[in-house]
Amino acid sequence: MAVEESGDFAAAPDAFQRLWTPHRLVYIQNGQQPDQDACPFCLTPKNSDEQSLIVRRGEHAFVILNLFPYNSGHLLVCPYRHVDTYDKATVAETAEISLLTQQAMQVLQHVSGAHGFNIGMNQGQVAGAGIAGHLHQHVVPRWNHDSNFFPIIAETKALPKLLGQVQLEVSKGWAQLFG
Repeated sequence: MAVEESGDFAAAPDAFQRLWTPHRLVYIQNGQQPDQDACPFCLTPKNSDEQSLIVRRGEHAFVILNLFPYNSGHLLVCPYRHVDTYDKATVAETAEISLLTQQAMQVLQHVSGAHGFNIGMNQGQVAGAGIAGHLHQHVVPRWNHDSNFFPIIAETKALPKLLGQVQLEVSKGWAQLFG
């Protein structure tokens, strides 16, 4: 991995350094998008909560642990219906996604003492959506001093808890707070 300064090139320099990761080009070019009939967010609700890592089911949406989390407790809020962007979701779907996101924050504060959150949606493959065909909102818990260079240097993410353990804790926490 090489780091370059913008001042080394033509145009106006800026304050950013560039971390070049050419090994990611294959992922970007290939996209790794599943066919609609293989959409994990459509298939997952058909299995048990424990098997699917689902922590909460609503009427129009559900909450699942991210299989490739940025942090322990990284949740995804997904509508059951296969819809790709937020503007195509129904009012009922967006209302429940919003409610489940608020509840997810409260549950993660309750069970893990999260200090803050990154919340967002990457809509479309070009925007970085790992599963571009099915809308999902990320709820990533953050703690003071939780970031480090381990993922960049060692290409490894240190997660202190197993997914099954987190699924159980978050599910129990949700039941305690919201029945």
